[in-house]
Amino acid sequence: MSTFTLAECRAGLVVVCCAVALGTSPPVGITGARIDQFNDSHFHLTNYVQEGTDVRKYVDMMGTRVPRSTLFGVPLQQSWSYGNTGDFASAYDPQTDAPLYYYSFTDAATAMAYRSLTPEQQSRLDPMIVGFNPTDMYAADHIRRVLTTFPGVFSGIGEFTIHKESVWPKVAGGTASPNDPALDRILDFADEVGLVVLLQSDLDMPFPQHDQDPYQLAQLKELFKRHPMTSIIWAHAGVGRIVRPVENQLTILDRALSAPELKHVNIDISWDEVAKNIVDSPESVKATADLINRYPDRFIFGSDVVAPTDAGAQVKVFDMYAPLWEQLAPEVSQKVRMGNYERLFDESRRRVRAWEAANVKTARP
Repeated sequence: MSTFTLAECRAGLVVVCCAVALGTSPPVGITGARIDQFNDSHFHLTNYVQEGTDVRKYVDMMGTRVPRSTLFGVPLQQSWSYGNTGDFASAYDPQTDAPLYYYSFTDAATAMAYRSLTPEQQSRLDPMIVGFNPTDMYAADHIRRVLTTFPGVFSGIGEFTIHKESVWPKVAGGTASPNDPALDRILDFADEVGLVVLLQSDLDMPFPQHDQDPYQLAQLKELFKRHPMTSIIWAHAGVGRIVRPVENQLTILDRALSAPELKHVNIDISWDEVAKNIVDSPESVKATADLINRYPDRFIFGSDVVAPTDAGAQVKVFDMYAPLWEQLAPEVSQKVRMGNYERLFDESRRRVRAWEAANVKTARP
Protein backbone atom coordinates (compact mmCIF):
# COMPACT_ATOMS: atom_id res chain seq x y z
CA MET A 1 0.00 0.00 0.00
CA SER A 2 1.26 3.49 -0.85
CA THR A 3 1.96 5.91 1.98
CA PHE A 4 1.28 9.63 2.00
CA THR A 5 2.69 12.48 4.03
CA LEU A 6 0.47 14.77 6.03
CA ALA A 7 1.35 17.61 3.62
CA GLU A 8 0.08 15.57 0.69
CA CYS A 9 -3.20 14.86 2.42
CA ARG A 10 -3.89 18.31 3.85
CA ALA A 11 -6.80 20.63 3.22
CA GLY A 12 -9.55 18.10 2.71
CA LEU A 13 -7.77 15.96 0.11
CA VAL A 14 -7.05 13.17 2.58
CA VAL A 15 -10.06 11.24 1.30
CA VAL A 16 -8.61 11.29 -2.20
CA CYS A 17 -5.19 10.14 -1.05
CA CYS A 18 -6.68 7.30 1.01
CA ALA A 19 -8.87 6.19 -1.88
CA VAL A 20 -5.84 5.98 -4.16
CA ALA A 21 -3.86 4.10 -1.52
CA LEU A 22 -6.66 1.55 -1.16
CA GLY A 23 -6.97 1.12 -4.91
CA THR A 24 -10.51 2.54 -5.00
CA SER A 25 -11.90 5.47 -6.94
CA PRO A 26 -11.76 8.93 -5.33
CA PRO A 27 -15.12 10.44 -4.35
CA VAL A 28 -17.08 12.50 -6.81
CA GLY A 29 -18.50 15.99 -6.49
CA ILE A 30 -22.04 17.17 -7.03
CA THR A 31 -21.71 17.02 -10.83
CA GLY A 32 -20.10 13.59 -10.94
CA ALA A 33 -16.56 14.94 -11.40
CA ARG A 34 -13.88 13.65 -9.04
CA ILE A 35 -12.64 16.32 -6.63
CA ASP A 36 -9.02 15.59 -7.63
CA GLN A 37 -9.70 16.23 -11.33
CA PHE A 38 -8.91 19.44 -13.18
CA ASN A 39 -8.80 20.75 -16.72
CA ASP A 40 -5.62 22.64 -17.53
CA SER A 41 -6.19 26.01 -19.21
CA HIS A 42 -2.49 26.93 -19.25
CA PHE A 43 -0.08 24.26 -20.48
CA HIS A 44 3.20 24.75 -22.40
CA LEU A 45 4.23 21.69 -24.41
CA THR A 46 7.65 23.18 -25.22
CA ASN A 47 10.16 25.54 -23.60
CA TYR A 48 12.20 28.58 -24.66
CA VAL A 49 14.37 26.52 -27.02
CA GLN A 50 11.34 24.74 -28.53
CA GLU A 51 12.07 21.42 -26.85
CA GLY A 52 9.56 19.60 -24.75
CA THR A 53 7.19 16.75 -24.11
CA ASP A 54 6.09 14.33 -26.80
CA VAL A 55 2.40 14.98 -27.30
CA ARG A 56 1.44 11.30 -27.10
CA LYS A 57 3.32 11.01 -23.83
CA TYR A 58 1.50 14.09 -22.58
CA VAL A 59 -1.92 12.57 -23.26
CA ASP A 60 -0.81 9.51 -21.32
CA MET A 61 0.38 11.77 -18.51
CA MET A 62 -3.04 13.44 -18.36
CA GLY A 63 -4.55 10.09 -17.42
CA THR A 64 -7.86 10.50 -15.61
CA ARG A 65 -6.72 13.42 -13.47
CA VAL A 66 -6.72 15.89 -16.40
CA PRO A 67 -9.68 15.25 -18.72
CA ARG A 68 -8.87 18.24 -20.98
CA SER A 69 -6.00 20.63 -21.56
CA THR A 70 -4.85 23.48 -23.73
CA LEU A 71 -1.76 22.84 -25.84
CA PHE A 72 0.78 25.47 -26.86
CA GLY A 73 4.46 26.17 -26.94
CA VAL A 74 6.42 29.29 -26.05
CA PRO A 75 6.26 32.02 -28.71
CA LEU A 76 9.79 33.21 -27.98
CA GLN A 77 13.01 31.40 -28.88
CA GLN A 78 16.03 31.95 -26.65
CA SER A 79 19.05 32.53 -28.87
CA TRP A 80 22.39 30.92 -27.99
CA SER A 81 25.08 33.59 -28.08
CA TYR A 82 28.49 31.97 -27.81
CA GLY A 83 30.01 35.32 -26.90
CA ASN A 84 27.68 35.51 -23.90
CA THR A 85 27.54 31.98 -22.45
CA GLY A 86 30.18 30.07 -24.40
CA ASP A 87 29.48 26.34 -24.50
CA PHE A 88 26.58 26.67 -22.08
CA ALA A 89 23.30 26.49 -24.02
CA SER A 90 20.65 28.26 -21.98
CA ALA A 91 17.14 26.85 -22.17
CA TYR A 92 15.54 29.47 -19.92
CA ASP A 93 15.49 33.22 -20.48
CA PRO A 94 16.93 34.41 -17.10
CA GLN A 95 20.06 32.32 -17.62
CA THR A 96 21.57 34.48 -20.37
CA ASP A 97 21.63 38.04 -21.67
CA ALA A 98 21.22 36.85 -25.26
CA PRO A 99 18.09 38.14 -27.05
CA LEU A 100 14.78 36.38 -27.56
CA TYR A 101 12.98 36.36 -30.89
CA TYR A 102 9.53 35.27 -32.08
CA TYR A 103 9.44 31.69 -33.37
CA SER A 104 6.45 31.29 -35.68
CA PHE A 105 7.14 27.64 -36.55
CA THR A 106 5.89 26.70 -33.08
CA ASP A 107 2.30 26.84 -34.38
CA ALA A 108 3.00 24.40 -37.20
CA ALA A 109 4.79 22.11 -34.75
CA THR A 110 1.79 22.18 -32.41
CA ALA A 111 -0.63 21.49 -35.26
CA MET A 112 1.37 18.55 -36.59
CA ALA A 113 1.72 17.10 -33.09
CA TYR A 114 -2.04 17.37 -32.59
CA ARG A 115 -2.77 15.76 -35.96
CA SER A 116 -0.59 12.78 -35.03
CA LEU A 117 -3.09 11.81 -32.33
CA THR A 118 -6.20 9.66 -32.54
CA PRO A 119 -9.59 11.44 -32.65
CA GLU A 120 -10.26 10.44 -29.04
CA GLN A 121 -6.93 11.90 -27.93
CA GLN A 122 -7.54 15.06 -29.96
CA SER A 123 -10.90 15.58 -28.28
CA ARG A 124 -9.10 16.16 -24.96
CA LEU A 125 -6.87 18.96 -26.25
CA ASP A 126 -7.38 22.58 -27.29
CA PRO A 127 -4.34 23.79 -29.26
CA MET A 128 -3.58 27.51 -29.21
CA ILE A 129 -1.79 29.82 -31.67
CA VAL A 130 1.16 31.65 -30.11
CA GLY A 131 3.83 32.26 -32.76
CA PHE A 132 3.19 35.93 -33.51
CA ASN A 133 4.60 39.29 -32.47
CA PRO A 134 1.83 41.31 -30.74
CA THR A 135 3.51 44.56 -31.86
CA ASP A 136 3.21 43.58 -35.54
CA MET A 137 0.20 44.83 -37.49
CA TYR A 138 0.52 41.63 -39.56
CA ALA A 139 0.08 39.41 -36.48
CA ALA A 140 -3.64 38.96 -37.15
CA ASP A 141 -2.76 37.83 -40.68
CA HIS A 142 -0.43 35.19 -39.24
CA ILE A 143 -3.27 33.88 -37.07
CA ARG A 144 -5.57 33.73 -40.10
CA ARG A 145 -2.95 31.81 -42.13
CA VAL A 146 -2.47 29.29 -39.33
CA LEU A 147 -6.22 28.65 -39.17
CA THR A 148 -6.59 28.23 -42.92
CA THR A 149 -3.47 26.02 -43.16
CA PHE A 150 -4.49 23.78 -40.26
CA PRO A 151 -8.29 23.79 -40.12
CA GLY A 152 -9.91 21.73 -37.40
CA VAL A 153 -7.00 22.15 -34.99
CA PHE A 154 -6.96 25.39 -33.00
CA SER A 155 -9.35 26.73 -30.36
CA GLY A 156 -7.67 29.98 -29.34
CA ILE A 157 -4.61 32.20 -29.23
CA GLY A 158 -2.09 32.45 -26.43
CA GLU A 159 -0.56 32.44 -24.05
CA PHE A 160 0.98 35.53 -25.60
CA THR A 161 2.51 38.33 -23.62
CA ILE A 162 1.94 42.06 -23.59
CA HIS A 163 4.31 42.84 -20.74
CA LYS A 164 6.41 40.46 -18.66
CA GLU A 165 8.97 41.56 -16.11
CA SER A 166 12.56 41.17 -17.35
CA VAL A 167 11.63 39.39 -20.57
CA TRP A 168 10.65 42.38 -22.68
CA PRO A 169 14.02 44.16 -22.66
CA LYS A 170 15.47 41.02 -24.28
CA VAL A 171 12.91 40.66 -27.08
CA ALA A 172 14.16 41.69 -30.50
CA GLY A 173 11.90 44.36 -32.02
CA GLY A 174 9.41 46.71 -30.40
CA THR A 175 7.90 46.53 -26.94
CA ALA A 176 4.26 45.46 -26.72
CA SER A 177 1.69 47.76 -25.16
CA PRO A 178 -2.06 47.52 -24.48
CA ASN A 179 -2.34 50.74 -26.50
CA ASP A 180 -0.85 49.21 -29.66
CA PRO A 181 -3.25 49.07 -32.66
CA ALA A 182 -1.65 45.73 -33.59
CA LEU A 183 -3.15 44.26 -30.46
CA ASP A 184 -6.55 45.67 -31.38
CA ARG A 185 -6.33 43.92 -34.76
CA ILE A 186 -5.54 40.64 -33.00
CA LEU A 187 -8.46 40.88 -30.58
CA ASP A 188 -10.86 42.03 -33.32
CA PHE A 189 -9.95 38.98 -35.38
CA ALA A 190 -10.29 36.69 -32.35
CA ASP A 191 -13.82 38.02 -31.90
CA GLU A 192 -14.64 37.46 -35.57
CA VAL A 193 -13.50 33.84 -35.44
CA GLY A 194 -14.51 32.96 -31.87
CA LEU A 195 -11.00 32.27 -30.60
CA VAL A 196 -10.41 32.27 -26.85
CA VAL A 197 -7.64 34.75 -26.00
CA LEU A 198 -5.17 33.83 -23.24
CA LEU A 199 -2.93 36.82 -22.59
CA GLN A 200 -0.37 37.68 -19.99
CA SER A 201 0.39 41.18 -18.82
CA ASP A 202 1.90 42.18 -15.52
CA LEU A 203 -0.31 44.24 -13.29
CA ASP A 204 2.58 46.48 -12.33
CA MET A 205 6.26 47.09 -13.04
CA PRO A 206 9.02 45.35 -11.09
CA PHE A 207 10.08 47.28 -7.98
CA PRO A 208 7.53 50.13 -8.26
CA GLN A 209 7.68 53.25 -6.12
CA HIS A 210 5.29 53.19 -3.17
CA ASP A 211 3.37 56.19 -4.47
CA GLN A 212 3.24 55.01 -8.08
CA ASP A 213 -0.02 53.78 -9.60
CA PRO A 214 0.10 50.53 -11.63
CA TYR A 215 -0.20 52.24 -15.01
CA GLN A 216 -0.49 48.93 -16.85
CA LEU A 217 -3.72 48.22 -15.02
CA ALA A 218 -5.43 51.28 -16.51
CA GLN A 219 -4.14 50.45 -20.00
CA LEU A 220 -5.33 46.84 -19.72
CA LYS A 221 -8.78 47.96 -18.61
CA GLU A 222 -9.10 50.20 -21.67
CA LEU A 223 -7.92 47.37 -23.93
CA PHE A 224 -10.50 44.99 -22.49
CA LYS A 225 -13.25 47.60 -22.82
CA ARG A 226 -12.43 48.14 -26.51
CA HIS A 227 -13.16 44.45 -27.21
CA PRO A 228 -16.36 43.61 -25.32
CA MET A 229 -17.23 40.58 -27.45
CA THR A 230 -13.84 38.86 -27.30
CA SER A 231 -13.51 35.96 -24.87
CA ILE A 232 -10.43 36.86 -22.79
CA ILE A 233 -8.55 34.96 -20.09
CA TRP A 234 -6.06 37.12 -18.16
CA ALA A 235 -3.19 34.87 -17.12
CA HIS A 236 -2.52 34.67 -13.38
CA ALA A 237 -4.10 38.06 -12.68
CA GLY A 238 -0.98 40.00 -13.62
CA VAL A 239 1.31 38.45 -11.00
CA GLY A 240 4.88 37.59 -11.98
CA ARG A 241 7.97 36.06 -10.46
CA ILE A 242 9.21 39.54 -9.56
CA VAL A 243 5.98 41.52 -9.89
CA ARG A 244 4.13 40.82 -6.69
CA PRO A 245 0.42 41.44 -6.01
CA VAL A 246 -0.21 45.14 -5.63
CA GLU A 247 -1.83 46.66 -2.57
CA ASN A 248 -5.57 46.03 -2.54
CA GLN A 249 -5.28 43.66 -5.51
CA LEU A 250 -8.36 41.65 -4.54
CA THR A 251 -10.34 44.88 -4.25
CA ILE A 252 -9.15 45.87 -7.73
CA LEU A 253 -10.15 42.47 -9.11
CA ASP A 254 -13.51 42.66 -7.35
CA ARG A 255 -14.19 46.03 -8.95
CA ALA A 256 -13.21 44.72 -12.39
CA LEU A 257 -15.27 41.55 -12.09
CA SER A 258 -18.34 43.52 -11.05
CA ALA A 259 -18.08 45.92 -14.01
CA PRO A 260 -20.63 45.05 -16.75
CA GLU A 261 -18.26 46.26 -19.47
CA LEU A 262 -15.68 43.63 -18.38
CA LYS A 263 -17.98 40.62 -18.16
CA HIS A 264 -16.09 38.95 -21.05
CA VAL A 265 -12.83 38.88 -19.06
CA ASN A 266 -11.90 35.79 -17.03
CA ILE A 267 -8.92 35.18 -14.75
CA ASP A 268 -6.80 32.08 -14.64
CA ILE A 269 -5.27 31.06 -11.33
CA SER A 270 -2.22 29.35 -12.73
CA TRP A 271 1.45 28.96 -11.85
CA ASP A 272 3.10 27.96 -8.61
CA GLU A 273 4.18 31.58 -8.01
CA VAL A 274 0.52 32.63 -7.85
CA ALA A 275 -0.27 29.71 -5.56
CA LYS A 276 2.45 30.84 -3.15
CA ASN A 277 0.79 34.24 -2.81
CA ILE A 278 -2.72 32.83 -2.37
CA VAL A 279 -1.77 30.28 0.30
CA ASP A 280 0.66 32.60 2.05
CA SER A 281 -1.62 32.95 5.08
CA PRO A 282 -5.08 31.86 6.26
CA GLU A 283 -6.22 35.43 5.63
CA SER A 284 -5.05 35.44 2.00
CA VAL A 285 -6.69 32.07 1.36
CA LYS A 286 -10.01 33.22 2.83
CA ALA A 287 -9.98 36.55 0.98
CA THR A 288 -9.25 34.84 -2.35
CA ALA A 289 -11.87 32.16 -1.73
CA ASP A 290 -14.46 34.80 -0.86
CA LEU A 291 -13.76 36.61 -4.13
CA ILE A 292 -13.99 33.45 -6.22
CA ASN A 293 -17.16 32.34 -4.45
CA ARG A 294 -18.73 35.69 -5.43
CA TYR A 295 -17.73 35.27 -9.10
CA PRO A 296 -17.76 31.50 -9.71
CA ASP A 297 -18.02 31.78 -13.50
CA ARG A 298 -14.99 34.04 -13.93
CA PHE A 299 -12.05 31.97 -12.65
CA ILE A 300 -10.32 29.06 -14.35
CA PHE A 301 -7.48 26.81 -13.21
CA GLY A 302 -4.27 26.19 -15.13
CA SER A 303 -0.91 24.74 -14.15
CA ASP A 304 1.41 26.92 -16.30
CA VAL A 305 3.96 24.12 -16.34
CA VAL A 306 6.51 24.09 -19.15
CA ALA A 307 7.57 20.90 -20.97
CA PRO A 308 7.08 18.53 -18.00
CA THR A 309 8.65 15.10 -17.96
CA ASP A 310 5.90 13.48 -15.93
CA ALA A 311 2.41 14.17 -14.58
CA GLY A 312 3.78 15.19 -11.22
CA ALA A 313 4.50 18.75 -12.36
CA GLN A 314 0.85 19.57 -13.07
CA VAL A 315 -0.43 17.76 -10.00
CA LYS A 316 2.10 19.55 -7.79
CA VAL A 317 0.76 22.95 -8.88
CA PHE A 318 -2.83 21.80 -8.40
CA ASP A 319 -2.07 20.51 -4.91
CA MET A 320 -0.44 23.81 -3.92
CA TYR A 321 -3.92 25.33 -4.17
CA ALA A 322 -5.38 22.72 -1.78
CA PRO A 323 -6.20 25.25 0.98
CA LEU A 324 -8.11 27.29 -1.58
CA TRP A 325 -10.08 24.31 -2.95
CA GLU A 326 -11.14 23.51 0.62
CA GLN A 327 -12.70 26.94 1.12
CA LEU A 328 -14.58 27.12 -2.17
CA ALA A 329 -18.19 25.99 -2.27
CA PRO A 330 -18.34 22.54 -3.93
CA GLU A 331 -20.14 23.82 -7.02
CA VAL A 332 -17.67 26.72 -7.30
CA SER A 333 -14.68 24.39 -7.02
CA GLN A 334 -16.10 22.28 -9.85
CA LYS A 335 -16.51 25.35 -12.07
CA VAL A 336 -13.00 26.65 -11.43
CA ARG A 337 -11.36 23.25 -11.84
CA MET A 338 -13.40 22.02 -14.82
CA GLY A 339 -16.72 23.62 -15.73
CA ASN A 340 -15.54 27.07 -16.78
CA TYR A 341 -12.90 25.53 -19.03
CA GLU A 342 -15.51 23.37 -20.73
CA ARG A 343 -17.92 26.27 -21.19
CA LEU A 344 -15.33 28.64 -22.72
CA PHE A 345 -13.51 26.14 -24.91
CA ASP A 346 -16.58 24.22 -26.08
CA GLU A 347 -17.97 27.52 -27.37
CA SER A 348 -14.67 28.46 -29.01
CA ARG A 349 -14.49 25.07 -30.75
CA ARG A 350 -18.01 25.53 -32.09
CA ARG A 351 -17.40 29.05 -33.37
CA VAL A 352 -13.94 28.41 -34.84
CA ARG A 353 -15.10 25.31 -36.72
CA ALA A 354 -18.04 27.32 -38.11
CA TRP A 355 -15.69 30.12 -39.24
CA GLU A 356 -13.38 27.58 -40.89
CA ALA A 357 -16.31 25.98 -42.69
CA ALA A 358 -17.21 29.37 -44.16
CA ASN A 359 -13.69 30.62 -44.90
CA VAL A 360 -11.41 27.68 -45.67
CA LYS A 361 -11.51 26.53 -49.27
CA THR A 362 -11.22 22.79 -49.67
CA ALA A 363 -8.55 21.61 -52.08
CA ARG A 364 -9.79 20.29 -55.39
CA PRO A 365 -8.31 17.09 -56.86
